[in-house]
Amino acid sequence: MRLTALPAFQDNYIWALQAPDGSAVFVDPGQARPVLEAAAQGMRPAAVLLTHHHDDHIGGVAELRERWPALPVFAPEDERIQLECERVGEGDRVQSAGFDFTVLSVPGHTRSHIAFHGHGHLFCGDTLFSLGCGRMFEGTPARMLASLERLAALPGQTRVCCGHEYTLGNAVFARHVDPTNAALHRRQQEAMDMRSRSRPTVPSLLSSELECNPFLRTHADPVRQAVAARLGRAPVDQVEVFAELRRWKDGFRA
Repeated sequence: MRLTALPAFQDNYIWALQAPDGSAVFVDPGQARPVLEAAAQGMRPAAVLLTHHHDDHIGGVAELRERWPALPVFAPEDERIQLECERVGEGDRVQSAGFDFTVLSVPGHTRSHIAFHGHGHLFCGDTLFSLGCGRMFEGTPARMLASLERLAALPGQTRVCCGHEYTLGNAVFARHVDPTNAALHRRQQEAMDMRSRSRPTVPSLLSSELECNPFLRTHADPVRQAVAARLGRAPVDQVEVFAELRRWKDGFRA
């Protein structure tokens, strides 16, 4: 299978996972144009997967349906996704044209956010980013942390396919929190090199995120110590570590 990150808007990615016969699953098409261009190059749309209701992830579906009226669309249970689609949730399997994904419920960024895991890939929308995580628009720190811990438990060789090109900005914050992390320093340099050549910095390996991403390292002493310094006391638990990290990141300016 071949994975392609199709750029959309300023920093979104629409993911395309293509089988040898040319059929492809497209994830979070906020714009139709990149998918139409990919189809013109030989990718045959087999299905669309939607992780959450934000328009920059679903906005192109209506136009794609005009081109392919029978195109299957799989989406979370959320009345804000006003499209004809098959609603899926925790534990469901999405099977189409030889593809087979398990649906994971990962609320926090939005209340109904889901992720799709299969074929060694994790399509996680705006829940987990390389070296970061999504903002909590509709969730609590405890809920968001639980979602991230679910994703962190997947196999280390899983390719993390997130919805945005945020790696360099996330790296600056992560280095601020965890400045002595050698793996993080290497990842930042790697990402800088990729972007200098106009290459996507994702997918990343989950094993790398576990070494480098502070939001997956709320148990690690350097991260806890950085949060303690901000709080002026030891954090009571990992939820408080995560909550303060997210609050810190929300107001962070390099």
